[in-house]
Amino acid sequence: MKRLIEAKLMAWKNNKERKPLILNGARQVGKTYILREFGENNYKNVVYVNLETNTSISSYFNDDISPERIIRYLEAYANEAIIPEKTLIIFDEIQSCERALTALKYFCEETPEYHIAAAGSLLGVAINRQKYSFPVGKVDTVTMYPFTFQEFLWAVGEGYLCDEIRIHFDRLEALPEALHNKATDLYRCYLITGGMPAAVSEFVTTKKLIGVPDIQNKILSDYLADMAKYASNSESVKIRACYNSIPAQLAKENKKFQYKIVQKGGSATIFGASIDWLSFAGIILKCQRIEQAFEPISVYADLSTFKIYMGDTGLLVMKSGMSQQTVLSGEPNLFMGAVCENFVAQTLVAKGYNINYWTSEHTAELDFVIQKGNQIIGIEVKKAQHVHSKSLFEFIKKYNPAYSIRLSEKNFGTADNNVRIVPLYAAFCI
Repeated sequence: MKRLIEAKLMAWKNNKERKPLILNGARQVGKTYILREFGENNYKNVVYVNLETNTSISSYFNDDISPERIIRYLEAYANEAIIPEKTLIIFDEIQSCERALTALKYFCEETPEYHIAAAGSLLGVAINRQKYSFPVGKVDTVTMYPFTFQEFLWAVGEGYLCDEIRIHFDRLEALPEALHNKATDLYRCYLITGGMPAAVSEFVTTKKLIGVPDIQNKILSDYLADMAKYASNSESVKIRACYNSIPAQLAKENKKFQYKIVQKGGSATIFGASIDWLSFAGIILKCQRIEQAFEPISVYADLSTFKIYMGDTGLLVMKSGMSQQTVLSGEPNLFMGAVCENFVAQTLVAKGYNINYWTSEHTAELDFVIQKGNQIIGIEVKKAQHVHSKSLFEFIKKYNPAYSIRLSEKNFGTADNNVRIVPLYAAFCI
């Protein structure tokens, strides 16, 4: 299935200043698959090593980690030549072998002609270990996320519809009603499947949603296993408690993360490190509150106040227990607002934006504020076609942005004060 990250991998391959690549991302977002497919399509041969399951190779890094020695060993292991510029070496699950992570520094400095890509779940957590150093400045890093809705459309064979959505986004012209309804139906399916490749593949293969929750449950079980594997017993309990609280956090009218929801008497002192762990692992998305909407937006963040979204909207729908028929029907439901916000957060992060939200001194709260170049853009999210809200207009009145965006299930259009009306399914165009 086609992924947007393929273009970034090709740019890395063709870069004359290329360094060893680390492909970051949460577990099961497709890192191994995309690297192997990229290698098979763009190199003469691929040497693949899983450092978690192949302990003999992993232990080989305990001694001398000079590139020449490692290359000779890998050639003997794979029984094929490793040719500079022609062979892609893949170190999978590199977070399980810290010494291999350190070795990337020497490949960068001594043998830059070799193409090396490493994939690692929970790499952001693993690099906090004390035993070996991380090769700062000696690697290129790319983060991979779950399927966006754009990639989902490609996967289900709706490339033409995807192109039409982008064209009408650029023109702010309404899609023909039949296409709008079709895109809305597929968007609702995506809310259920989410973007985890295994869940998307199940839907593409069977054309049904009934088997998706079983796959998502397996993914959640793997996440919980990682919490136990990569954290101490006491810390993993706190990490799990924070993660399990997310649906309840988002169900509140005020979606600001509250430690007391995790545990009575909870505080940042008790649970702050757990939130950071989940964020580093790519399992959650952190949306920071900003006090002012000026450039550069990051300097106005209130670091103590934030919202938490799940890294995949399909996992949120499954974990919350919301029925598939409720999502598919578009019936009024209070929690759907949280699901739509999570979808937009996931989409914006995958597009490379840092996500923030804005609150006024009074009661107004704008769902998302992003910086695009020197422009500050306010984004309001509505779960259906009811779009009445004063928060966006209060934001516009105070900051007079060049334009703002309102996402809902309405077709493309415009409103007063340079507000662009955009369907939720077109969030990937932002």
